Amino acid sequence: MTGLSACLDSEGRQTVRLAHFDSCPGAAGAGKDTVFSVANARTVREFHRSIPGYAMTPLVPLKDLAAELGLAGMYVKDESFRFGLNAFKGLGGSYCLERYLEENRGNSGDKGTITFVTATDGNHGRGVAWAAEMAGHKAVVYLPKGSAAERLENIRRHGAHAEITELNYDDTVRFAAEQAEKNGWVLVQDTAWEGYEKIPTWIMQGYMTIGLEAAGQLDGRRPTHIFLQAGVGAMSGALASFFTDFYGADKPVITIVEPDQADCIYRTALADDGAIREVDGDLATIMAGLACGVPCSIGWKELRRCAENFVSLPDCIAAKGMRVLGNPAGGDRRIISGESGAVTAGFVCELMQNERLAEIRRSIGLGEHSVVLCVSTEGDTDRENYRRIVWDGRYPSCS
Repeated sequence: MTGLSACLDSEGRQTVRLAHFDSCPGAAGAGKDTVFSVANARTVREFHRSIPGYAMTPLVPLKDLAAELGLAGMYVKDESFRFGLNAFKGLGGSYCLERYLEENRGNSGDKGTITFVTATDGNHGRGVAWAAEMAGHKAVVYLPKGSAAERLENIRRHGAHAEITELNYDDTVRFAAEQAEKNGWVLVQDTAWEGYEKIPTWIMQGYMTIGLEAAGQLDGRRPTHIFLQAGVGAMSGALASFFTDFYGADKPVITIVEPDQADCIYRTALADDGAIREVDGDLATIMAGLACGVPCSIGWKELRRCAENFVSLPDCIAAKGMRVLGNPAGGDRRIISGESGAVTAGFVCELMQNERLAEIRRSIGLGEHSVVLCVSTEGDTDRENYRRIVWDGRYPSCS
C-alpha cells in the first residue's frame, strides 16, 4: 500500500489523500463465489423490471468533456431518473423489502402490517418509504441533524413517519436500531455489523442493477477506470464486486472517493491491518449522502478485494463536479447531479486539470487512453443548496 497526498491550493488548505494498492485479490479472480455476481445481478434486475415505472437510467457519454480533459472517453450513469425518486436508493430498498417479505411470508409474527424503520441522510429513507408504500406496509425514518427539510418532506410524501434527530448519522443508525428492538419493527439499514448482515446484503444486491444496466449500455466498450463514491461503502462495495466478476481478468481500475470529513473507508484502507476505522463528530460535509463514519463490514470486505484506490477529498471537488455536469462542455448532455452524485466526475476533472495532483493521477493510471465510468447517484435532492453551489458559486474551485 502507498499513501500519497497533494494540496490543491498554494496555502495547503484543501488536500487530496490517496491510499493505493498495487494489486487487489479480485484482479486475480479470487472470490468468484461472491453474492454480488453477474448471475445474481440478473435476478435482481428481473425483480426491478417487474416494478411499475421501471426504466433503465441513462448512461451519458461525455465526449466533449473527455476530449477537453485529455481522456479517450467518459461516461456518467445518471441515477436521478430512477423510479421518480431522484436517486438510486430505491433499488436497494425495494429489493430488500421484497426478499424480507418473501422469506417471512406466512410467519405468524409477520401477518398484517409491518413497520420498517431506517436511518438516512435522505435518499435511502425515501427509497425505503417508497418501497414500503408500494408493498402496503409502514415506514419510520430518522434523519441526522442538519438534514435538508426538502429531503424530510420527500420521505413524508410516501406516507412515512419521518423526523430529524439531534444526532450525527452513525448515532442515528444506532437510534433506529434501538427503536426497532423496542417496538418490534424491522430495521432496514445498509450498514452491516456482527449479527446484522442479511438485510444489508439484500440492499447491496439491489444496487447491482446499476452495474448490469451500465455494462449493457456500454455496448462492448470496456472502461479502464471506474470511480465510485462511498458513504458506508454499500453501493461502492456491491458495484466494485459486480464489475470485478463481470470483467474478470480485464477488470477496470476501481477508485473509491469520500469526503475528507467522513473518510472512514480511506482510513481503513490506509491502515490495512484488518481493522475497521471509524470517524466521529459532526461529519460536516456538503456530501450528505456520504457523511458516514462507520464502514459497512460487508462493503469493506468487497472493496478491499476489488478496489485499488481509496481517496479522501474536500467539498470543493464535489461542487466542481456539480457545476461541470450542469454546464456541460460542447454538445454534451446536461446532468443535474447533487453533492454526493457529482463528486466522482469532479474528481476526474480535478485529476486531469490540476498539476498538483499529477503524482496521484499517475498512481491511478489515468491518461489519454483511459475510458472512465462514473455514477451520478442523485440529482438535486436539496434544490436550495444545489442552486447555492451551481448558481451562486458556493464552494469555489479548490485551486
